[in-house]
Amino acid sequence: MLYSRNDKENSKELLAPIFGTREEDREIPKYVLGKSPIEPRIAYRLVKDELLDEGNARQNLATFCQTYMEDEATKLMSETLEKNAIDKSEYPRTAELENRCVNMIADLWNAPKDQKYIGTSTVGSSEACMLGGMAMKFSWRKRAEKLGLDLNKQKPNLIISSGYQVCWEKFCVYWDIEMRVVPMDLEHMSIDVEQVMDKIDTYTIGVVGILGITYTGKFDDIKSLDDKLEVYNQKTEFKVFIHVDAASGGLFTPFIDPMLEWDFRLKNVISINTSGHKYGLVYPGIGWIVWKDEAYLPKELIFEVSYLGGSMPTMAINFSRSASPIIGQYYNFLRFGFEGYREIHQRTKDVALYLANEVEKTGLFDIYNDGSNLPIVCYTLKKDQVKWTLYDLADRLQMKGWQVPAYPLPEKLSHIVIQRYVCRGDFGLNSAEAFMEDFKMSLQELAEASILFHDSSDKSVHGFTH
Repeated sequence: MLYSRNDKENSKELLAPIFGTREEDREIPKYVLGKSPIEPRIAYRLVKDELLDEGNARQNLATFCQTYMEDEATKLMSETLEKNAIDKSEYPRTAELENRCVNMIADLWNAPKDQKYIGTSTVGSSEACMLGGMAMKFSWRKRAEKLGLDLNKQKPNLIISSGYQVCWEKFCVYWDIEMRVVPMDLEHMSIDVEQVMDKIDTYTIGVVGILGITYTGKFDDIKSLDDKLEVYNQKTEFKVFIHVDAASGGLFTPFIDPMLEWDFRLKNVISINTSGHKYGLVYPGIGWIVWKDEAYLPKELIFEVSYLGGSMPTMAINFSRSASPIIGQYYNFLRFGFEGYREIHQRTKDVALYLANEVEKTGLFDIYNDGSNLPIVCYTLKKDQVKWTLYDLADRLQMKGWQVPAYPLPEKLSHIVIQRYVCRGDFGLNSAEAFMEDFKMSLQELAEASILFHDSSDKSVHGFTH
């Protein structure tokens, strides 16, 4: 093939080493679009280099979100990124996979066979919580109207412990709900059921039980909550039901503690959400919600949408989104089965118990959670033991690549700063032992340090506690 001089010059650019190109020798476009396109391999490298200092996601012990999937799952998800989850008429087989996942999850949560459960995928648990909250509000309003309650006399309210995730605060702001918070204290590191009953009135749309409090990993006693509400509901027509926020525990507990009663086996639990991207072992971007019976999901929250020549029902808040995480969830269900999930989660719990034991052996910390509920380890410094703080320890660990949060507990406990490790399925015993070596080395370095950065009165947040 013949080339002109210009063609030869252009071909030289394509063969130039990336770090010898013009684009690598000038500031990249940041806040205004660049004038000309950039060759793909160079654009890839420039973006990749922008992310260099974020650290290794596998070493992030702050997040519940999954940081590893098998190569086959990653390949399958990358090959289905273009599928729109909302377009069920165009992608009917994808819709079938979503339907299978809902059925499998409902079965795990012991949905009654004599009722018509209904559910959907969501972008994550935040969207699922919004849907669960809206269903409770709309259902309460219908019941209240029939019973002649003055809906304008006061705001409807939702009851939840102070260990809530911020999505519930958002829900209450967005939908004009009074949030009645039950404060955690040292005697009640989860919801105090007696205080819940004191806060209920005819304007209560529901109570949220948390299966895996973000701060500590502990579980609310949802069985006790159900017992109390059953007694209450027997005496009034203004029924109050439970939504379980099982973002963290919903796809962990059924495999590790199947006898624990927290789910649809309880009469007053009417809806449950979970994050598939936590202990469902899928990359971020997938959540699930299931209602015990379609009667608990008001029909006005289900929309029939005419889209691209087809009609489909939708109850999700978000519209167009990739179906890739749904397909990743089905892959995991197919690949692991019940026993596979149980084995992965049991090993993860064993790692948490190992870490808690090693931390306790130092004699410097009081353990708040040793991995007995979720595989979460959290602790606080014993008083007057050392001059350094947990924030200093977090800094030392981050120097070794480990992202470990330190933060104060919520109201009434905000004087207590804790540190937390989230053990995930990709954090095996070998990784945990490597972390513990760095942990002990950090303790030694702090003991010998002459300068410390954080003041002991500091009660800020070091790391994102999602």
